[in-house]
Amino acid sequence: MKKLILLTLAVLPFVSAKAQHSHTPMQNTFDSMSYAVGLNIASSLVNGAIDTLNMNLFMEAIQDVMVYHHANMEGPIANQVINEYVSKAQAEKTKLATAEGEAFLRANAAKPGVKSTPSGLQYKVITKGNGPIPVDGQQVTTHYSGTLVNGKKFDSSYDRGEPATFGVNQVIKGWTEALKMMPVGSKWELYIPYDLAYGDRAMGANIPAYSTLIFTIELIEIAQ
Repeated sequence: MKKLILLTLAVLPFVSAKAQHSHTPMQNTFDSMSYAVGLNIASSLVNGAIDTLNMNLFMEAIQDVMVYHHANMEGPIANQVINEYVSKAQAEKTKLATAEGEAFLRANAAKPGVKSTPSGLQYKVITKGNGPIPVDGQQVTTHYSGTLVNGKKFDSSYDRGEPATFGVNQVIKGWTEALKMMPVGSKWELYIPYDLAYGDRAMGANIPAYSTLIFTIELIEIAQ
């Protein structure tokens, strides 16, 4: 399978091709296996920062290998092409994500009620609680919802129908800083720059690397 993925990657000039989408019925195990192989390859591409390609050449490469038993590109060259493209694509995505986050935070800082800390964390008090404030080492129970700056939701305890309990120091830096300022009963909106969130790490497909994150957090209690 790894060899097949490598050889199919090798032909990419990385030009997007759009085609009408249709579904071919899967009538037996062979059909299902065939679809599963394609799904595996596509997932590997997307997870490897390749989300578009020339579908004609992609299919030509598969046919070359599986039918004609030859390829128009040697393995070492294929690896070089892939690595160079992925590095360039990731650098461009990093640049765009960083710029988008910085622009959002600059504009957001001027909005009424938004406060900034020396670390770069921004927050807005929606509801001010009057309970105790968590400290390092404690467990807290919260309800929360998280989105990217474009409004795309990536997580929500509200949607799951139950709050989440975790350690004050077991979350991203922006959360830890905010929790240690929030009295129990508070509801805040946090605007967290990427270096106080997940930094250069992508968290699955929902949170790209260098993402500025927005959270609504309701601090329910300090768990015993």
